[in-house]
Amino acid sequence: MEKLEHIGIAVKNLEESNLLFAKLLGKPHYKIEEVASEGVRTSFFDVGGVKIELLEATRPDSPIATFIEKRGEGIHHLAFGVNQIENEMKEKSNAGFSLLAQQPKDGADNKRIVFLHPKTTNGVLVEMCEDRN
Repeated sequence: MEKLEHIGIAVKNLEESNLLFAKLLGKPHYKIEEVASEGVRTSFFDVGGVKIELLEATRPDSPIATFIEKRGEGIHHLAFGVNQIENEMKEKSNAGFSLLAQQPKDGADNKRIVFLHPKTTNGVLVEMCEDRN
């Protein structure tokens, strides 16, 4: 893994949270994007080269809706940038980490993504992401 790419935060209301985080960080979000396959709308802030990704569910059966129902709003995941996601998946799997998918999926911000199961990462949902070409 190359660097901390972003911190994902689950929110109930993206517009309200954008206002809150703009006030907190002293700058507006720079992008809103929907990932229909994941049932989520995202908003991004850049903080010194690390992104804050706010995630709002767009349907009640999405992973973000389920997360908020169980745990409430808050930090959802840590995402690390990788160069060759398939190689990273193989390495992490061989090292005993469980993957939540066998193939990377298209995610927000022009990334291919895969998550590691939090049961194998001390309760932290970890995302690996690679820039799509």
